[in-house]
Amino acid sequence: MSIYGPYEGSLNAILQDLKRRIEELNQRQVEMKQPKLYEHLIGRVKASDSMVEKCRRKNYPVTAQSALRKCRDSIGLRIVCNFISDINRCLDQLNQADWCTIVKEKDYITNAKPNGYRSYHLILDVTTPYVDIDGQTPGHFFVEVQLRTIAMDSWASLEHEIKYKHDVKDPALIGKELKRCADQLASCDVQMQTIRQLVQEGDRVS
Repeated sequence: MSIYGPYEGSLNAILQDLKRRIEELNQRQVEMKQPKLYEHLIGRVKASDSMVEKCRRKNYPVTAQSALRKCRDSIGLRIVCNFISDINRCLDQLNQADWCTIVKEKDYITNAKPNGYRSYHLILDVTTPYVDIDGQTPGHFFVEVQLRTIAMDSWASLEHEIKYKHDVKDPALIGKELKRCADQLASCDVQMQTIRQLVQEGDRVS
C-alpha cells in the first residue's frame, strides 16, 4: 500500500494542476511580447518506496502525515530556463501568485554546493480544492520546485549518471573534474546572460 494512502490521487491531480498554472504564467508572458519563462517543465510525484526510505532515513514515522507534512517534496517540479534572468522572472511570478506561498528558499546559484551543483530550490505551500492530511478543504500541500538553467540541469543530470551506482576508482579526481566543469558552465551562463542583455539593449535603441 502507498505511504500516501487516500491522498495519492490528489497528489497526481495537484501536479497536473500546478503544471497547468505554470504553463499559463508562461503563456501570459509570451502574449505580453516577453521571452518565455522556461524551456522545459518536468514534474513527478515521489514514488512511495522512495518516500518510505526518506522517512526512515530521517527517523520519521512511516505515515502519510510524515510524507505530506514532515517531508515536503512528495510533489516535485523542475523548471528549466534558458537564462539566469528567467529564473528571477519565474520567482517574481510565483511570489505574485495567489494560489501558493513560498515558505522556504535555498539559493544554490549564488552559493553553489561544494561539488559545483547549482539550482534555486523553493518549497511552496499550494492551496488546492482537495482535502488535505489535516482534513481541511481547501487543502494545503507542499511542493518542491527546482529552478535551473539548461546548463545547470545538464550538469546535474550528467553528474548523477556518472556517479549513480558506479564504483568510482578515483572519486577525488572525478569530483575535482566535475567541479571544474560546473564552474565553466556557470561562467558560460553568465556570458550568455550578458549577450542577451546586449541584444535586448540593441533592440530598445533601434
